[in-house]
Amino acid sequence: MLFSKNQDSQGNIIGIRLIRQHSIRHWGRIVSCLVATIVLASAVLLAQAPLPPPKSPDRPSTYPSGANRLPDAKDQMKMSEQQARKQNFDASNTEHKRQVAADSANLLKLATELKAEVDKTNKDMLSITVIRKADAIEKLARQVKDKMKLTVGAN
Repeated sequence: MLFSKNQDSQGNIIGIRLIRQHSIRHWGRIVSCLVATIVLASAVLLAQAPLPPPKSPDRPSTYPSGANRLPDAKDQMKMSEQQARKQNFDASNTEHKRQVAADSANLLKLATELKAEVDKTNKDMLSITVIRKADAIEKLARQVKDKMKLTVGAN
């Protein structure tokens, strides 16, 4: 509820009256207008929806002509090529995964050896073998990264 102050032209307060923000009638009118709008909109949409045409025997079917036919030699050739490509794709992916797994295991082994070598040395000195192992690890890590980027497409 809000209160409003009644003032005269000089700004003197004459009285205070109670004002309701929105009366029940006002909300009733809003709701009835919304319902009427929804009913009219749905009636217009239903009136505009086209009816399906009646089936006639002289009219051809809307299905494609070759929907239920057996594959001819050309289609059989395409299907066999697709199956061969899928088999090659699966075989290359299996080999690819095997190579990445083997390289990752080798990378883990080299990293473990490098850690053991670094733990043996003192803080001011690194041996040539440690540096060579670090270079080998870096090279192998790049190879694994490149192998993981390569993907064989199914198409």
